Amino acid sequence: MPEQDKNRLHIRLHVYDEEIEVVINREDEEYYRLAAKLITERYNAYAQAYKGRKSDHVISLMTLIDISLMYQREHAHNDTLPYDNVLARLTAEIESALDEKQKA
Repeated sequence: MPEQDKNRLHIRLHVYDEEIEVVINREDEEYYRLAAKLITERYNAYAQAYKGRKSDHVISLMTLIDISLMYQREHAHNDTLPYDNVLARLTAEIESALDEKQKA
């Protein structure tokens, strides 16, 4: 257990107008801080545009959708399955050609 405790870190994140205390893996601290900053920036943009016309709840949901959309686009952009399929097919063709050459 003590080894596991060394890898954990207790931090405070400022997200929009809240301080949130979390216990995280030490190596993820930078990602948590960047995530909190992104959430704050996106929420501020929506709050500036819609405060008084939309509820805080709706602004929060709009922020979540915005960030999720960023994630989905990046995830689709980094999808390697099509490339893996092409490489597997090319590898099979090369191996087949080499087998035929060895048999000849």
